[in-house]
Amino acid sequence: MTNTARIIAIANQKGGVGKTTTSVNLATAMAACGRRVLLVDFDPQGNASTGFGVDLDARRDKNSYRLLTGEVDASEACYKTDVSGLDILPAIVDLSAAEIELADVDAREFRLQTALQMVARHYDYIFIDCPPSLGLLTINALCAADCVIVPLQCEFYALEGLSQLMRTIEMVQQGLNQNLIVQGIVLTMFDSRNKLSEMVANDVRAHFRNLVYHTVIPRNVRISEAPSFGQPVLIYDLKCSGSQAYVALAAELLSQEKEAA
Repeated sequence: MTNTARIIAIANQKGGVGKTTTSVNLATAMAACGRRVLLVDFDPQGNASTGFGVDLDARRDKNSYRLLTGEVDASEACYKTDVSGLDILPAIVDLSAAEIELADVDAREFRLQTALQMVARHYDYIFIDCPPSLGLLTINALCAADCVIVPLQCEFYALEGLSQLMRTIEMVQQGLNQNLIVQGIVLTMFDSRNKLSEMVANDVRAHFRNLVYHTVIPRNVRISEAPSFGQPVLIYDLKCSGSQAYVALAAELLSQEKEAA
């Protein structure tokens, strides 16, 4: 790795596609591979923070909202998780107000990028769990990121909206972050018993070809259960199919990085 973190935004403006699940478990898998990892919860719902058992009261004063408004530094707002090598910068619901509060602020699209510069050298990877929208928060994440991973649910409307996300990424590439790339698309909630899942997967692979990861994240009850215990599924049940899929996805990501080096 270089002497500064590779920053990866996990983004899709469609809700319920597995962004947070992918952020939490891919970050965990990368830490398990010996990488120093920071997960930035940039979704006002704060589900990634809950998924690591970070109590709401504990994150009330130091969080991604206060980071964005300049009230705290990134070094102050990072919490250690129970996963060795993995820190989290949590979110609270106040983050939803940031888009309005920063509307007239100069260089508002680069607030997150500037804030993360303070800690980037302490990590190998920084993952940003984006909100389900294409507003200022997601734009901030895309401006801060080196690349984007797009979780895509294997369902009928999967491709609807993806073109809008790709247009937003192109807009950011052209005007704000010319080095931004799409690292890959990961198919989530795949149900092998459902022909529709197979059809969607084939359509996405036909359209986006090498951008689609080989690893597919299955629909798995253990993935759904894990957040209620404040744990990534890899800690909750390492042997389940969902955990093994995220381990395989981390291996693919590391292989991509090795090839690009």
